[in-house]
Amino acid sequence: MSIQNEKDLQGILNAGKFVAKVRELLKLLAKPGVSTLELDMVAKQEFEKAGAFSAPKFDYKFPGYTCISTNLEIAHGIPKRETILKEGDLVNVDVSAKLDGYYADTGISFVVGNANPSLSKLCETAIEGTMRATKQAFTGNYLRNIGREIHSAAKENGFTVIKNLAGHGTGKKLHEEPQVLVYEDRRDHRKLNQGLVLAIESFISTGSQTAYEESDGWTLVAGNRQGVLSYVAQCEHTVIVQNGKPIIATL
Repeated sequence: MSIQNEKDLQGILNAGKFVAKVRELLKLLAKPGVSTLELDMVAKQEFEKAGAFSAPKFDYKFPGYTCISTNLEIAHGIPKRETILKEGDLVNVDVSAKLDGYYADTGISFVVGNANPSLSKLCETAIEGTMRATKQAFTGNYLRNIGREIHSAAKENGFTVIKNLAGHGTGKKLHEEPQVLVYEDRRDHRKLNQGLVLAIESFISTGSQTAYEESDGWTLVAGNRQGVLSYVAQCEHTVIVQNGKPIIATL
């Protein structure tokens, strides 16, 4: 969607503030010995208190209130009682909500206890890539420049990107046009219009450039033709395109 009036602006900002709050709460509570289902139940309580809907559950019937992926899982991980976090685990928390008719989407990857320097660098690169990309979200700029910044951050730090995953438009539905690639497609000459709402996300990989769906029909992993899996980190923010400095609704 594109922001048309003050009601739209406040709607996106309120939804963004809510999902950012839940994201940070789950990150704080992600300690060794805690299950991903326990984290999801905390999110459920926050949704209910705010009168918000879980976007993946509402739009797609996802079997959880949030997507919580661990270690070699990239995204769309299903919260489970038997998935118990350990020191050094790579975790991704993705929180998407519908609040008062408006959607916002955010996510972060982190290491439990920060006990793994190589995975911590992967997570830091995902954050760097997304934050660099958000600065490209200004009116009249090429859409492809967002992906260029994500890919550049990956390459500069010795990583690659998952090329068949992407960010997206959002606002009135969880997923809207346009698709926001994590690399630059120089054939794409589309420009960003004032007020466009985007979910900008990086998918930074230790090797593979391709995501595959697991047999549960949801969970994504990254592998190559030899079946070797890669670790992947993500950082996602909901951003409003502006003439000047873009507005990040999910900081």
